[in-house]
Amino acid sequence: MFTSPELLKLLLPEYLVAYFDIVKFEEKEGQLHIYFEEKNTIPKEFSSLHLQSKGFHEEITVDDFPLRGKPVKLHIQRRRWTDTKAGKILQRDWNLIAKGTRMTQDFAEFLKKISRY
Repeated sequence: MFTSPELLKLLLPEYLVAYFDIVKFEEKEGQLHIYFEEKNTIPKEFSSLHLQSKGFHEEITVDDFPLRGKPVKLHIQRRRWTDTKAGKILQRDWNLIAKGTRMTQDFAEFLKKISRY
C-alpha cells in the first residue's frame, strides 16, 4: 500500500515532497495551483552553524507537468536562515527551475525531448 509521500513523489518533483510542505492547493481558471513552504529543518550543509529560521524569500511560481489535463503552477517559498553568531543570511542552493525558463527541470527536459520529434 502506498503512503501519501510515496504517491506524491510520483506526481511532483521528489525534492518538493522531501523538503517542502504543501500548505494549500486550489483550482483557479482551469489551472491547478499548489503552494509549498520549505520545511523548518536546518539544512545538513549548515549543521555546524547556529541557525535560526527568519522567514521566507519571495515566492516563485513555476510550471510543471499537467495533471488530469490541467496546467499545474507550483508556488514555492524558500526559507531564509540567519547564522546567529556571524549574522549572515543563508539559504539552501536550490535549482528549482530550468535555466532560462519558468518550468521545473523535469518538465523542461520533457518538452525539449518531444520537440525533437
